[in-house]
Parts: sequence; structure tokens; C-alpha cells
Amino acid sequence: MSSSLPEEDLSCPVCCDIFRDPVLLPCSHSFCRSCLQNFWGSSICRSCPVCRRKSSKKTPPINLALKNLCEAFVQSQSWTGEGEENSACPQHGERLKLFCIDDQQPICVVCQASRMHKGHNCAPTDEAALDCKEKLSSTLKTLKNKLDVVNKRKMTSAMTLEHIKSQSQRIEKQIRAQFFKLRQFLMEEEEARVSSLKEEEMKKMLALKERDEELKKETASLTEVIKQTEEEIDAADLMLLKNFKSTIERTQTSSQNPKLFHGSLIDEAKHLSNLKFEVWKKMEGIASYSPVTLDPNTAHPCLKLSEDLTCIHYSSLCNHLPNNPERFCISAEVLGSVPLSSGRHSWEVEVGASEDWILGVASTSIKREEEVPARPENGFWTLCIRDGEYKAMESPPKTLNVEQKLQKVLVQLDWDAGEVSFLCSEDGQTLYIFEHNFTDMVVPYFYTQSKQPLRIMPKPVLISVKDN
Repeated sequence: MSSSLPEEDLSCPVCCDIFRDPVLLPCSHSFCRSCLQNFWGSSICRSCPVCRRKSSKKTPPINLALKNLCEAFVQSQSWTGEGEENSACPQHGERLKLFCIDDQQPICVVCQASRMHKGHNCAPTDEAALDCKEKLSSTLKTLKNKLDVVNKRKMTSAMTLEHIKSQSQRIEKQIRAQFFKLRQFLMEEEEARVSSLKEEEMKKMLALKERDEELKKETASLTEVIKQTEEEIDAADLMLLKNFKSTIERTQTSSQNPKLFHGSLIDEAKHLSNLKFEVWKKMEGIASYSPVTLDPNTAHPCLKLSEDLTCIHYSSLCNHLPNNPERFCISAEVLGSVPLSSGRHSWEVEVGASEDWILGVASTSIKREEEVPARPENGFWTLCIRDGEYKAMESPPKTLNVEQKLQKVLVQLDWDAGEVSFLCSEDGQTLYIFEHNFTDMVVPYFYTQSKQPLRIMPKPVLISVKDN
């Protein structure tokens, strides 16, 4: 079969090459399908590249007659020697009209009957080419999707890198600020203790000086009595006897020994005994302890955390944060920083004036890329306030009978016993108890869309010495 049309009549007006998969527009102009799609992709509307007439069809039909003529022309060119090495079977010299689906290669009719391809699934080359194009198009789409994912990962990686830098700088600043406070406290405590020492030194020295003055006076008095007594001894007998009574009284009055000065030395034990321990105990006032701290890497971008990671509130201005796998990206949630897998734990949360919060515990495996109800079947054991009502988030939620507005809520977890309890801090009333056989690690859980803060209350710290 050969084509009687000249080559220019079989050429696409866009690419000027022999038509490949030609399609027909309503205006009777034909183009390669890919050329037309590329042209439409760069245009505002779908129109003919030649006459600019608009086309109402998004997918124009194939021009089968023109397609057959083009294939016949290409085959005739190949048969006459042009590209013969690509269109003829290297073993049999026949034209490659078939495609072996099993071996994924073009073959001739002799190959099909040979032992090598006998019984294999074969298809005409034009049909096989269409199937292969569809598969390649599907594969190409998958590859492009993967490329988009990779590019997004690259953008996330770059954003994460910048966030790590700023995160490190911010944390370093906070560490230095905390240690500055500690050093300031120690310096002030040092100065206070040194001042106390100097004050005691001055008192002791002043007391000794006053005592020295008394001793000087007493020395002078004794010296005078001794002199007078010696004179009386050297006097005539009758004179001595006349003055004996007064002389004896005078010597007896001055014969008392001066008292020892107790406590004249500085009390070293008072200043040095367990000095570091005593200072450590005084640090309770500036070194508060929180039973739970928040994990900023899990916080939704619209949640604002305090520097000590114990307080959160909602803000309509979201932080520019990387979309790391640990972070909640849909709902305004945040988790505690330490997973719990045994023992008893408790923490108190000041809810104050907030009218929108959820508190409790959650499994470490909860979904974070989508919003799910905070209920036990999804790995949550929580208490919430909705429309002014307090509810235990069971399935379905249970409304609780709470007489007065809660200001503080005490959350208690007994992991081994499988209980999560919620109590009113003011009167100790038990609000609700969840029962569950825990097998996974859990973490404290918080949600709020209120600008009123939720605050984790510090626990008192008692420093004592254990008796042996």
C-alpha cells in the first residue's frame, strides 16, 4: 500500500512533520494530537491554530483516514530503504507489523509463527502503539506527580532548615536568659551571705573593742589599788592598823576576776554549714516545677506557646512553621512533651475564662494530618466544653452535671489501672472517669480555639533529707 499524496499534504501545519495521531477539528483542519494539545495549553481558549475558529470539543476525534494515509506513507518510505534498519525484521527481512505483548518487542509475521513467539499474545503495531502510549502517559503522569511531591519535599526541607536555625537561636536565647536569672539569684544570695558575715564581723569586733576599753579601765583601777596597798604595807604599824579596814574593803572590791567573753568568735557553722544545700532550697522560689510541658513541634501553627512551654492560647495570625510529621496541621491541638507508658501521673490545668477547650490524654499514634473527633475509638480520652456545657468525649459524648463554671481541672492518669480521671480542683469533685486497657504510650493532650489561655499549673517542690 502506498500513498499518492505528496509529503507536504501529510504534514502537520504546526510541527511540519508527518502527522502523528492526527485529529480533526470542526473547521476541517487536522493536526497532531500532541501539537494541538500543546497549542491549546498555551492559549486562552481552544481554537484552530490555522483559521482561529473556536472548537467546542475538548477532545477532538481522530482523523482515521489521514492516520492510515500517514502510516502507509511512512511504511512505504521504510520499505523503499528509508529507515529500513528500523522497520524490517533483522532475522527474516519482513516488515515489523506486529508487537509481541509477552516479550514487549515488535516482530514480523514469520516471527509470530516461529518457535520463539509461538502462542504469544500479539497485536498490530498501531494498536500496540496506542496501548503503549496510554501506559507511558499514565506512567508519565505518575512520574510528574512524584516530581511534584519531591519538589514540595525540597521546599519543606528548605523551610525546615530555616526553622531549625531560628529555633536554635531562640532556644539559645531562652537558655541564656534562664541561666542569667540563676546566676543573678546566686550573685544576690552570695552578696547577702557575705554581707551577713561582714555584719557579724563588725559586731564581734565592736564588742571586743568595748570589752578592751572596760579592761583598760579595770587595769588602771587595779594598778591604783595595788599602789595604795603597797603604800599601806610600808606605812607605820599604827597607821596601817588605822587604815586596815578601808584598805581591805578596797582590795576585796577589786579582787574579782574579769568574766570570759563567750561568743567572741564568728559563728563559722552558721555561714558554712550545708551552704550549697541551703541555697538550693532557697531556689524553689525561682525554679518552679511543671509536671507537664508542651511540645512545640506538635503545635498547630495558630497556637501560641509561652517561653516555659506551660501556657497556650489561639491566635488568628498563624506562625510560619514547617509541616513536619509530628505537627497538627488541621486542628488547633498540641501534645505534651513526654510520652507516658506506666505509673500514675497528674497535672492541673487552669482554664479560666476560656469557653473552648479539650483536655485529656491521647495515644502517640493519633492522626495529625486530618481532623478526627477526640474520642476513645480514635485514641483520645478527653473532657471538653461546648456551647457552655461540659462533656466527656465518649461515643456519643456525655453531658456532665457541673453546677459552677470550672476554673481549674485536675487530670489524673493511672496507666497501669487503665483509668483517666477528671476532677474539679476547687472542691475535689470527680467529673468523669474513662476506663481503657492501655497498650500504647499516651501523652497529655490540649485543644483550644480561644484567645483566653490554658495554663498548666506548677507543682510545689519539697526538698528534704532522707533519714537512714
